[in-house]
Amino acid sequence: MEKIVITPRGFTNYGSSQIQKLMELGFDVDCNTSGEQYSPEEFQKRVADAAAVIVGVDTIDKNVISKCPNLKVIVKFGVGVDNIDVDYANKLGIHVDKTIGTNTRSVAEHVIAMMFCHAKNLYHSIFEVKNYQWDKYTGNEIYQKTIGIIGFGTIGKQLSKYAKSLGMDVLAYDTLPIPTEDIEEYGIKVTDLDILLEQSDYISLHVPLNEMTKNLITSKELKKMKKNTCLLNTARGGIINEKDLEAALRNKEISAAYFDVFSQEPPEKNDKLLSLDNFYLTPHVASRTTESEARTCAKSTGIVIKWLSDERGE
Repeated sequence: MEKIVITPRGFTNYGSSQIQKLMELGFDVDCNTSGEQYSPEEFQKRVADAAAVIVGVDTIDKNVISKCPNLKVIVKFGVGVDNIDVDYANKLGIHVDKTIGTNTRSVAEHVIAMMFCHAKNLYHSIFEVKNYQWDKYTGNEIYQKTIGIIGFGTIGKQLSKYAKSLGMDVLAYDTLPIPTEDIEEYGIKVTDLDILLEQSDYISLHVPLNEMTKNLITSKELKKMKKNTCLLNTARGGIINEKDLEAALRNKEISAAYFDVFSQEPPEKNDKLLSLDNFYLTPHVASRTTESEARTCAKSTGIVIKWLSDERGE
C-alpha cells in the first residue's frame, strides 16, 4: 500500500472528500491534523516512506528528498515551489507539480482589497473610530489610476481584468516575453520595468521567487517610483529587499506598502517594518478562501492519483 503524506493544515477542513477518495483507491493517507506546521524532524519522519507528498510551506530540499527512496511525486499546495528542490527531484525521476489556477481569483481579489483599503484609508479610519476619534479622511478614487503588474501569469492576468473593470490603466512587465495575444485580450500596455516603476500609482508583484527575481526591487527601483506609489506584494517576500523598503517607507519615498508575504514568516517581532504606520500586512492568506482551498485540495489530489496510477499501469 503506497503512502501519501498531506501536510497543509487546512486539507482536513476542505479536502475530506479527497482524503476519502484516496483511501478508497487503496492509498495509505497520512494527513496533518495537528493544526500546526510539522517540525523539520517530524516532517522528515513522516515522508521517509512516502510515495507522494502534497506539501504547503514545509521545505523539501535535497537532504529530505535523498532520504525518501519511495518518493515518486511532489505536489505543491499552491504555485510557489521555492521550498522544493525541483532540480534534484527531477534528477531522481520524481515528478514535481503545482496547483496552478486554483487560487487565482482569491489572490487577485486580495490585491484589489488592499488597493481599496489604501485609497479609502480604511485601516486608519476603522481604528480611529473604534478609539472614539471622528477624524474624516479624504480618500482617492481608483478610477483612471495606473496599476503596474510585475509578472503576467494567471494571477497577473486576473488582476488586470479586475483593474480594467474599475477603469484603471494597466501596465505589465514580466521576466519572460508576454505573448501578443495576451496583450490584445487583456488590453494592457507592456513596458520595461523602469517605465512601469516610474508611471504606476499601484505596483503589484506576481512573479515566482528564483535567482532572476530575488531582490528584484531594491533601493534603486524604489527611488524610481512616484511619491504616491502604493507597493503590493502577494508573491514572495524575497522579491523585495525589505531593508531597502523599510528605509523608503520611513523616508516617505513611496506612499505605502501592503504585504501578504515576507522573507521570513512570521516576521521577527523586532522587524522595523512592523513599526511603520505606512506598512500594512496580512499573514500569507491572500490565497486562502473556502473556494480556493477546496479547488486546491481537489487538484492536488487529482495530480497524485494520476501519477501514482500511471506508475501502477492503471
